[in-house]
Amino acid sequence: MRTNQFRPFVFNVMTALAASIGVFVISPVSMAARDTSGAVYVMTNAPSNSVVVFHRNDDGTLTQAGSFSTHGAGSGSGVDPLGSQGALTLTSDHRLLLAVNAGSNDISIFGVRGDQLQFFQRISSYGTKPVSISVHDELVYVLNAGGTPNIAGFRIEPRINRMFPLPGSTRALAGGVAAGAAQVSFSPDGAFLVVTEKATNTIDTYLVGDDGYASGPTSNASSGATPFGFQFARNNVPIVSEAAGGAGGTSALSSYDIADDGTLSVVTPSIGDTQKAACWVVVTADRSYAYTSNSASNSISSYSISPSGSLGLLNVAAASTGAGTTPIDIALSTGDHYFYTLNAGNGTVSGFRVESDGSLTPVGMIGGLSSGVQGIAAR
Repeated sequence: MRTNQFRPFVFNVMTALAASIGVFVISPVSMAARDTSGAVYVMTNAPSNSVVVFHRNDDGTLTQAGSFSTHGAGSGSGVDPLGSQGALTLTSDHRLLLAVNAGSNDISIFGVRGDQLQFFQRISSYGTKPVSISVHDELVYVLNAGGTPNIAGFRIEPRINRMFPLPGSTRALAGGVAAGAAQVSFSPDGAFLVVTEKATNTIDTYLVGDDGYASGPTSNASSGATPFGFQFARNNVPIVSEAAGGAGGTSALSSYDIADDGTLSVVTPSIGDTQKAACWVVVTADRSYAYTSNSASNSISSYSISPSGSLGLLNVAAASTGAGTTPIDIALSTGDHYFYTLNAGNGTVSGFRVESDGSLTPVGMIGGLSSGVQGIAAR
């Protein structure tokens, strides 16, 4: 199995840089000490972009706690204007939240303090229309879907909570301008980057070196049409949703093995759920269950995952968000106790309790979000 050891930054250099630009330095310990409550984060994607924070109560219900400017621009109104998974993401220690600004071609970084966010930085995405972002340890890659699509790399300096570009790290996608890029994500071990291309029915893989630079892509045919969102199960197995051309096709999930050279081989070919327009995928922390949002059917489907990564359809409609809701983005809270959907059709977030058998029990819905909302993260 490939391993990935990242070269650390030289702290005195970064500290000097921080001092020169007036950066407020806060220690990881003090940040973590303040981060004690559950929360759900949603991005407005408005022209003046912001992140709306909801406090997660003990019973899984949500209460709005505040709205925090990204100091960047979103891409405007509509239902699912980014067409992506991962527009908003937390670092694994939940200390930082990263958001894409698709309208101003940059990324915003926040510190997480309970129900509050502290704006730290806005930095160029080194491309056009960033739609997805992924973090592994201190390494970050963003997917730019506009113009000539690419991925671009960065490093987080945790002592000053800032992100710095990896010079010369941009890489093209296999599908070029026709890709219809949807998501970028690291494999759990950080050895690979995976990108889905909706318009070309292609899944790109990149090898990530010890220096953080990606090589590739290797172009792989998707098992089904319109590969969209994905998340990993055990052993670097990506579980990929297939929107099958949107409302006209049948939603499905498929799974793959990744060889050392980045080549994908199908573990489970497309398993349809009879629903329409699968978007996001989330996988429970124990890698036992996967869920996908069917935006054109206002439903969530559930699947079982075997230790080898093979899939089985559990429930065609494990949950319903209601007529006209159009669930797109989904997230699981820490510990997988609660499951949340961002409903673009009516500007709401629906909450469900995750039962031991993978079933979902509704706990409530909260509204007040505007058209164009994108991205969700939870802890």
